[in-house]
Amino acid sequence: MLATPPFAVLCVDDDEDSRVMLGTLLSFFDVEVKAVGNAIEALRLIESECFDLYLLDAWLPAIDGFELCRRLRMLDPIKPILFFSGAAYETDKQKGIQAGATDYLVKPDIGGLLDSITRFLLPTERTQRVENSLPTQYSSGFLVHDRHWATPE
Repeated sequence: MLATPPFAVLCVDDDEDSRVMLGTLLSFFDVEVKAVGNAIEALRLIESECFDLYLLDAWLPAIDGFELCRRLRMLDPIKPILFFSGAAYETDKQKGIQAGATDYLVKPDIGGLLDSITRFLLPTERTQRVENSLPTQYSSGFLVHDRHWATPE
């Protein structure tokens, strides 16, 4: 198990396959994921629910991820906001950090994403133990350890 009690993550990505993959992956680590396809849905959802971490794509319809990040940061100056996006230029990363993101990761770096989520959601004393138990192989966007799905104990 990655975390106790379960943490709530809001994932905002316009690509349905990405939302499903991230939701499935994080569910293996006892992270509850609410996934929406645009910033307007995300802003509506945060009016009624509380999240421990926000996971954003930069490329969103109508309101892009950078603007959503700025709005989220005004509403919540403390909680981690992570970009997980295909927008991979250094200027994209800088734009995300300037908008208030805690970290900016480029798809498909699943290992980096898990490391960041672990770092921001777990208390410091548990971080090293969990990082040491994470599977070491990442293949085709799926978390794999010895050819099987793996969950840390």
